Amino acid sequence: MIIEKQIFPRDKICGDALSGKVVSELNKIDPAFIKEIAVNTNDNSGSYGVRFYSPQGKMLDVPFSNNPEKLKHAPGFISPRLKFDNFLFSKADPEFADIRQNTSIENIIRKNNRLQVTINKNGQISEDEFDIVVGAEGDRSIVGKELSGDKKENEHYCAGLRVYYENVSDSHPDNFIELHFLKELLPGYFWIFPMNDGRVNVGIGMLSSYVSKRKVNLKKSLEEIIASHPTISKRFKNAKAITPIQGWGLPLGSVKRKISGSNFLLVGDAGSLIDPFTGEGIGNALVSGRIAGETIVKAMAAERFDSEFLYSYHKNVYSQLESEINLSHKMQKLARYETLFNFVVNKAIRNQTLRETITCMFEDLDIRARLKKPSFYFKLLFNKP
Repeated sequence: MIIEKQIFPRDKICGDALSGKVVSELNKIDPAFIKEIAVNTNDNSGSYGVRFYSPQGKMLDVPFSNNPEKLKHAPGFISPRLKFDNFLFSKADPEFADIRQNTSIENIIRKNNRLQVTINKNGQISEDEFDIVVGAEGDRSIVGKELSGDKKENEHYCAGLRVYYENVSDSHPDNFIELHFLKELLPGYFWIFPMNDGRVNVGIGMLSSYVSKRKVNLKKSLEEIIASHPTISKRFKNAKAITPIQGWGLPLGSVKRKISGSNFLLVGDAGSLIDPFTGEGIGNALVSGRIAGETIVKAMAAERFDSEFLYSYHKNVYSQLESEINLSHKMQKLARYETLFNFVVNKAIRNQTLRETITCMFEDLDIRARLKKPSFYFKLLFNKP
């Protein structure tokens, strides 16, 4: 049974960026999926890199690939979640699942080594028992709250806002996503993600601990940046907001959570698997979803739904993601130091080897690992461009 609280197509507050990891995971399901996304330019925009702005305002362009001309399609995409989630939902075959939209979970309790779930569909209450329940409901997961017992801390939680604009000027011709690491937002950032139809996804994100400590009004900060930032505001001179500003919480993977137990698994944001540095969550959600599917097949075959057996899911997810998440957490901590951030960006602007290293880090964890080593910054300091 698949339970969806809303009715597709439905929106999800997000930056809308599909990383190379998303492309890789979708290819594992069916290579035809990415081909379909790539040719549907009405809904999806190919993205070929990221444009960083340091706190000093210096710009650094980093392509996602050193050989874009050899690619069969863009290495990443910008796809509104209204469209992307509906695309994924359209691939769900009702032959294999009882799909219930406009349906919510009211309660979960243990009963005879199973989970009894109280389900509400249009006011009609029913109770069903399941061997396994997968929490995939994001930040406000009822499954996670009721079964894992984990509580979110501000140091490992990010507050984000999103709004769509039209007629924003001077986006990169190859749809590079933009991350503006403004001094007042560190270790968070302001983003501009362009789309083919002339719209842009604009947003702001900051660690909740910093929002609380600095008493930041994120909505006011977002509006002030768009209205009065020395360079950003010029690009919004003729722009118009076409949606209201909306906010959501991002549970970061910077602390290891309990994502499995007797009769349950947590995937994606419900398991707090968001990248602590970039705030990207779709890729890790797909990875955890794949591993959850593999685990469920084994559990059904063995007729084992206890915490010991399902712990293999927890181990496999962190085996694949933990090193990357830990590195991202270290990078997030580095981003809190304005001087260091400016130094790395300024050096990269002048140093082709460093720019290529940053490009490679998007796909190569071993190269990305250099960024946490003191020797990396020693070489930056003393090597000539």
